[in-house]
Amino acid sequence: MRAMKIMTAAAALLSALTLSACVSGGSPNSNAGGGTGGATYTRKTKGAGERVKIGFSMDTVKEERWQRDRELVAKRAAELGADVLIDVANGDDRVQINQAENMLTKGIDVLIVAPHNGVAAAAIVESAHRQGVPVVSYDRLIRNSDVDLYVSSQVVKIGEMQAQYLLDHVGKKPANFVIVGGSPTDNNALLLHKGQMNVLQPAIDRGDVKIVKDDYAKEWLAEEALKIVENALTQSNNKVDAVVASNDGTARGAISALDQQGLAGKVLVSGQDADLASMKEILKGRQTMTVYKPIKPLADAAVDAAIKLARGEAVATRETVNNDRKDVPSILLDLVAVDKNNIPATVVKDGYHTLERICEGLPADKCPK
Repeated sequence: MRAMKIMTAAAALLSALTLSACVSGGSPNSNAGGGTGGATYTRKTKGAGERVKIGFSMDTVKEERWQRDRELVAKRAAELGADVLIDVANGDDRVQINQAENMLTKGIDVLIVAPHNGVAAAAIVESAHRQGVPVVSYDRLIRNSDVDLYVSSQVVKIGEMQAQYLLDHVGKKPANFVIVGGSPTDNNALLLHKGQMNVLQPAIDRGDVKIVKDDYAKEWLAEEALKIVENALTQSNNKVDAVVASNDGTARGAISALDQQGLAGKVLVSGQDADLASMKEILKGRQTMTVYKPIKPLADAAVDAAIKLARGEAVATRETVNNDRKDVPSILLDLVAVDKNNIPATVVKDGYHTLERICEGLPADKCPK
């Protein structure tokens, strides 16, 4: 397996905020995005002594990790003396657009958006820019829009890490793989699949891997993942060696399907987000690994950048991601592969979970010493 750098939350934040290029806060009539193909809009700016009001439009808080994002964004805004309005759309595009419009009428100075649908959310960017409000695309990229900044993890790399870990540990050639994607309306699900296939396609071409099933789980739902894996097991007569599940919720859905056939713990399963429930599954030997994305540096970087954009100040970036309209200036944070061997050195060390909570309800011999 490729060596992977373990980065603490503090180090990741430092990396994100000390980058080389800049997104210009610009003049009131500047191209806010700083990339190619962006439209010009007249931006309002807050003075140095004025309190910034941030809007945070969220797709969902059903998953544990999104609850953390909500809490950490609010906490960072309070630390920096900013106000924050938070609305959650519960997976409804129209609701998310309406909620964003409502926040704009309340006089927000900058909008952070974690979109349910990366294409539909372009309408939010257009509405915000008509009112001079810059937009930060959070974790998921808003497509075909003049969005000002993208703050996320290296999503393609997550998919590569998931597939590479399973490929390195499957111990069989040829090996039967199932790919369980996320929501097809989420651009991140598409990027994850790209990363997964970056690794798996050469193995397929060599004859080392056969894809039994490759499908997307609607709304990232565990029950949708369960159905996908059930179908794969039926089609293959239970001959599945690895499941590339795109996040921890879909991983647990996959594990449920495997468990029904007595295969949980015998088939490798990847994940993403380092959910508490999946930490327990990893220690039980039923989930193989997860990709940990430190949430605090992500939330901190987004809020810090949002305040700078609201004040017309420069935001440091070193990368861009194309969203089909422009090269969006981007802050992309580092990642960590977590398995049963490095839980104490990663999620526990960062304070993301305590070892006591992870080990609660588990046999003593399953808990790291």
